[in-house]
Amino acid sequence: MKELNIHKFQNKLRNKFLKSGVKMMGPETIFFSNDTKIGKNVTIEPYVVIGSKVKIGNNVVIKSFSHLESCKIENKVEIGPYARIRPGTILKEGSRIGNFVEVKKSTIGKKSKVNHLSYIGDAEIGKSVNIGAGTITCNYDGFKKNKTKIKDKVFIGSNSSLVAPLTIGKESVVGAGSVITKSVKKKSLALTRTPQTEMKNYKRK
Repeated sequence: MKELNIHKFQNKLRNKFLKSGVKMMGPETIFFSNDTKIGKNVTIEPYVVIGSKVKIGNNVVIKSFSHLESCKIENKVEIGPYARIRPGTILKEGSRIGNFVEVKKSTIGKKSKVNHLSYIGDAEIGKSVNIGAGTITCNYDGFKKNKTKIKDKVFIGSNSSLVAPLTIGKESVVGAGSVITKSVKKKSLALTRTPQTEMKNYKRK
């Protein structure tokens, strides 16, 4: 009986959003909360779960297998597929969160991109920032959560670890594969990388 009531409740919410103009492919696979708020011209692909306290703006696309809860999505944002947007997150206008990206208690600035395989937690990211694939904010030291601040127009190379607390200055670049433990001044290049070693004519023993 309980499952039947949940099914009816979800169908009621789906119909409400369909009537308001939300585009849904496979609406029977999409789940909403009673307090979900959605703007105009929003597209939601199959297998999306929207938890409580989610507010979605206009011209937003949410791709398949994404999970959102207690977050604010501004206009012209693209999410997913396979994205997890956790509580306390704000995605500013024109930002993009790609596949296998988790964002928790962070603000992603206007036109900033976190496109692949990354974890962003307890962070403030400015405008037009590019976060490379495999980047993580190391926000927990075993005792407390620490903050990462990334200023406008920063480029973070792939597979970088940002050990909080730290600030990456405006228009700076972090080289791929770096472990950054200290704040970076604006318009700087920061990288931590051991020299590559090559042994010629090497034969396996």
